[in-house]
Amino acid sequence: MSASGVLKRSTILIHGSSGMPLAIIGYPLVVYLPPFYAQEVGLNMALMALVLVFARITDVVTDPLIGTLSDRWQTRIGRRKPWLIMGVPLMLIGTIMIFMPPDGVGIAHLLGWTVLMYLGWTMVTLPYGAWGAELSSLYHQRSRVVASREGFVLIGLFLAALAPAIVQALGARYQAGHTDGFLMESAVWLFGRDGELGIGYGPILAVMAWLMIILLPLTVLLVVARVKEAPPQSIQRTEWKKGLRVLRNNGPFKRMILMLLIVVTGESFRNALSVFFMQHIIQIQAQIGLMYLLYFGVGILGIPFWLYLGKRIGKHRAFCVALGVSSASILGMFFLQAGQLTAFALMFCVKGFCFAAFQFLPLSMLADIVDLDTARSKEHRTGLFFAISGMAQKMAMALGLGLSLGLLALVGFDAKMVEHSASQLMSLRVLYILGPVLLYMAAFAIAWKYPLTAARQERIHQWVERRKVDCQAAVLNSRLLVPGALRSVPGFSILR
Repeated sequence: MSASGVLKRSTILIHGSSGMPLAIIGYPLVVYLPPFYAQEVGLNMALMALVLVFARITDVVTDPLIGTLSDRWQTRIGRRKPWLIMGVPLMLIGTIMIFMPPDGVGIAHLLGWTVLMYLGWTMVTLPYGAWGAELSSLYHQRSRVVASREGFVLIGLFLAALAPAIVQALGARYQAGHTDGFLMESAVWLFGRDGELGIGYGPILAVMAWLMIILLPLTVLLVVARVKEAPPQSIQRTEWKKGLRVLRNNGPFKRMILMLLIVVTGESFRNALSVFFMQHIIQIQAQIGLMYLLYFGVGILGIPFWLYLGKRIGKHRAFCVALGVSSASILGMFFLQAGQLTAFALMFCVKGFCFAAFQFLPLSMLADIVDLDTARSKEHRTGLFFAISGMAQKMAMALGLGLSLGLLALVGFDAKMVEHSASQLMSLRVLYILGPVLLYMAAFAIAWKYPLTAARQERIHQWVERRKVDCQAAVLNSRLLVPGALRSVPGFSILR
């Protein structure tokens, strides 16, 4: 990082690269894992929802601890890097056991390995997010950092969508009798079971596990080796219990957390039901992988647009636009019938275009909030902010997943059944459409009056930079003073 806060393009890209494997694991957890364990493993859907929610709650508990420790833990290689190095093995072991389970597993297997995987995920994602926020103090540079990371997230999601499309195509060919050739034999060995390649969700999860095994260690090693951490700021640090009081004193942060809770709940709610909706309402199970391929592909193309719109009208207003367009596209799906592939694909792509804004705009806004807190409190707690944000998102993911699967089970929808009654299908349709739309509209109302604009953040940044200069001057002047006189130097309390 330069003294001006302007980052090299290579630094931005390398740091963002780890977002790719982190996205790959997040996508199947909410899209393919529920139908796999409900339909192919045979777990009770309501019980499975309870277990997944509980695993998320245990994950939430570790967030403030790891966030605070990553702020304080000084090592020869930095504060953030050791956590990434330790978290990767835990993530990989948990992922393999969840995505490629042995025969005859039960609910205890899913719970135990999911908890371990989430622990590793927290150890990687929280320090990684805080690290990114510290790379630059400039408003629009932060947007570039977040946009790069979330661009790689969308690339990861694109790969995660491409892989199922390929696996489904290979599975269909295998079932049709085309079993010979190197490609098919390799696919059977990597993704198949019992020497065969099926067309269910198991092969899809297996290919996701292999992508994680390859990409996660590679990208984390690259980031650790090539990206420097920002030096610790000479600002008083805070205990996390004390730091939680920021929720009462920071209006933009409270609004941000509430907005994240609602939006992520809506996204998790919709994602958990998407496969069921496409399989039973639109009846395009063979094209599910293709739909997500289009969804994330369009999302990648949308990043420059949302970045531009955020500059023109403000990040929060651009986010509101994305919420409104997303709601309109989902509402249109209510009127679709079985076999309307083209119409569904168009509406799904519109939602994917808006998904890009959901990915990077809120996190970029969060980095600006950290500056506001630093200016007010004279305390450095980037990791704590991202920990609280991470906790909110994880709670929202758990809430959305638990609500969607729980309500689906409550209306009598049995994922293991092939045929469903008209009332069950209508319940699925209503849940998939109205659930997320109502939540998006609530988030819209909150985000529209978000107070931390670009102009205000620029004033905050200038004030923080002037204070740093004053503190440096005080340190230089203190060398000419007797030790006892140092306490009278303006800004000394900031440096302790």
